[in-house]
Parts: sequence; structure tokens; C-alpha cells
Amino acid sequence: MFEIQPMSGETYRQQTRRIAMLVLGIFVVLGMLFASLSVQLFGAPGGDNFRWNLTGVIAGLLATVLVVRTQLWPKPWMAPARYGWALKRHLMSITNVMHHVKAGVAANDPTAMKVLRFYHLGVTQMHQLDGNLGEMSQMVHDIDRHKERMAEQGLDTEQTRFDPQWIEAMKKIPATR
Repeated sequence: MFEIQPMSGETYRQQTRRIAMLVLGIFVVLGMLFASLSVQLFGAPGGDNFRWNLTGVIAGLLATVLVVRTQLWPKPWMAPARYGWALKRHLMSITNVMHHVKAGVAANDPTAMKVLRFYHLGVTQMHQLDGNLGEMSQMVHDIDRHKERMAEQGLDTEQTRFDPQWIEAMKKIPATR
């Protein structure tokens, strides 16, 4: 179960920028280290060592991914990056079955209604976290209309929780194109 957490967009951007700069720094150091090592070990003096440099940079990239996933990802200060990644992943899983979700909403399926509301709240937060509120103006009417429909049916409009199993339920709804 994933839950949307209240979060300041400015704080989120500040923290994720810091994380990105740290990861970039690790990549630069490891890429240069591995590129230098590969040229020293396998390169020819005064020769064309482009492939050894490239091999070292790719090894540095792979090492950076390994360090981030195994050593840094579980750290508490990585929470904003983990949260943003999880939110985007859940929104994408909904986007992938949106034609089923919309068919369910048209048929007043309560699960589809909740999924779409979570999607609206998640996209709104993602735009807020990214500082990209301009694109939200296009969706406001649809979001408000869906919220009103949920309220009319007595469904909770503060759908901040998402159960990934709902995706399987959505796939069972015949899609309309």
C-alpha cells in the first residue's frame, strides 16, 4: 500500500537536488578512476585509447548504480528520492491501464473511481513537488468534476492511499477506446 505524504515542494526540490549532485559527484569520481585504470592497464601509450576510456566510464556508471542501490538508497536522507520514485512508479502503473480505469469510472465502479482520484491527487502532488503547476491548469476541470461525482456517490474524495492490487482489478474491466 502506497500513501501520498504531505510534502513541501521547495524542500523536496532542495533535497533531491542535493542527492542528485552527490550521485553525480560519485559518478564523476568513479568514471574518471575506472577510465584512468582501464587506460593504464589495457591502453597503448600515445595510442587511441577511446574504447578503454569509454569502458572505464561505463564501469564507473555501473559502480555508481551499485553504490546508490546498495549503500545509499536505504539511508534516511534518501527518503525524498525514494518517495518521488515510488509516486512516479505508481502513477505510471495507473497510466498504463488508464483506458480500463476510465471505462470503470464511466460504469461507476467504486475501485476505478478511487484509482482515478488517487491518480489525480498523485499527479497534482508530483507537479507541485517538481514546481510545474502550469500544466495542472489543463486538468483542474476534470479533477473537480471527478471529485464531485465521487462525493455524490458517497465515496471518500481524499483517496491518498493506493493498493497496487487495484491495477489487476482495473485490467478486468473491458476497456473503451
